[in-house]
Amino acid sequence: MRNTVLIPGFWHGAWSWSLVAEQLAARNLASVALDLEGQGLEGVSPAGRWGRPFDAGAFAQEPSPAAAVTVTSAAGSLIRRLRLIGDGEPCVVVAHSMAGVVATLAAELEPALFAHLVYVAALAPVSGVPAGAYVGSEENAGELGTGLLQGDPAAIGASRIDPGDPAGQAAIREAFYADVDPITAGAAIGLLNTDAPVGIAAEAFAVTPQRFGSVPHTYVTCAQDNMIRLPLQERFVREIDAVSARPTTVVPLDTSHSPFLSRPEALAGVIAGVG
Repeated sequence: MRNTVLIPGFWHGAWSWSLVAEQLAARNLASVALDLEGQGLEGVSPAGRWGRPFDAGAFAQEPSPAAAVTVTSAAGSLIRRLRLIGDGEPCVVVAHSMAGVVATLAAELEPALFAHLVYVAALAPVSGVPAGAYVGSEENAGELGTGLLQGDPAAIGASRIDPGDPAGQAAIREAFYADVDPITAGAAIGLLNTDAPVGIAAEAFAVTPQRFGSVPHTYVTCAQDNMIRLPLQERFVREIDAVSARPTTVVPLDTSHSPFLSRPEALAGVIAGVG
């Protein structure tokens, strides 16, 4: 039986996959959730997050502890852990949101480690353009993510949000968790990291049909996504298909950006179907 590896996106940690992991276990499927480099348990907050009284200006300007993380370093970390988890056998890798960038490069570098790559409302830059360049594209009009950012990402080295701001929590919920029940959404907001490494979004890389293109792909689209809008998700599918040996299997879900919290059983069913 192949192992399934679940990777959260920006600001989230391995905790975000707990409901899906439970559903996979009910199907007798082994899974493990990993933190993206610089996130989750590796997501050290800027000191200003904890300053009292809170200084919003200082918080927005403080250099990020995650500034050194790049897509290359994060992909290298993922590859090392896939070797450990799979013990030489390929894994089903499920990547949400910005984790799709890291999984894409890892699949190009070590395609033999991937039995199947499942994107969930993910960025998948296969055309040599940095992931961040897609965020402001026409296909992503109406996204709510950039409105959450504090400070200048290029200056501080991170896309920084403030989950502790009561006034901003409603905006975070609308961006990430619009269809998640309020109690779960509130708990999730309390667990978010403040800093996501801008180096993952800013670094460009190339993929090839011979390596990345040989990995079977599924893309789970999220129709009500306010972070990565549906037209942009569909653009990624077209671009993946242009460099792949076989068409991407597309599975639509009528959810927000976070189906792992709003529809864990449905998402687990998709993952089980490729495993």
